[in-house]
Amino acid sequence: MKIERLMTKTLVTVELDDSLRDVKRIFDNASFHHLLVVEKSVLYGVLSDRDLLKTISPHIGTVSEKVQDLATLNKKAHQIMTPKPICLTADQDIYVAIETFNKYKLSCIPIINEHNHPVGILSWRDILKAIEQNHNRKKLKKSKT
Repeated sequence: MKIERLMTKTLVTVELDDSLRDVKRIFDNASFHHLLVVEKSVLYGVLSDRDLLKTISPHIGTVSEKVQDLATLNKKAHQIMTPKPICLTADQDIYVAIETFNKYKLSCIPIINEHNHPVGILSWRDILKAIEQNHNRKKLKKSKT
């Protein structure tokens, strides 16, 4: 099975100089955990919600919030992203992705085209969902016989 069948094709990206305030706003309103960092549609890095939480003050949005806490939101995406992420292409086999996840202990893999433009993102959750669907199809087939 090819990665293209499993990857998430709807991408949310930020630019290198977008503030962590913008990044936080996206994560606060999203159900995903990774953003791709691009400039002129070229992939430069990956930024996770964990990267954000490690960087910004834990006092933001609390009664103990101070001006210096809010200042952490002025940092830029490129300052906390993982640069030069390990990527794959959509035509590669899903087992290459599984090997890559295991070898590098990744939580997501950007999927790029020949111009280094992101065309998708693959997470462990995508792979597990496909395994579950395959299992359910087999159970359904079995119950019909």
